Amino acid sequence: MLGLVLLGILVLTIGGCACVVWAERGGPRWVRGVATVTLAAGELVRITHRHRRRSLNRNSGDSGDDSG
Repeated sequence: MLGLVLLGILVLTIGGCACVVWAERGGPRWVRGVATVTLAAGELVRITHRHRRRSLNRNSGDSGDDSG
């Protein structure tokens, strides 16, 4: 079951990337809509990852390494 979910996510991701490329070449309106959603989702993931990484760095200020 988990494999099917991951396969579905992979198919949606590849389809979204294909729509981004197609929209850059002047595809139909629905392709531009899918491309916009794909780019917005990618930006959201990037921002979330950056915020999470900052949060982890702040919480692990003491690495336990006494060298230096």
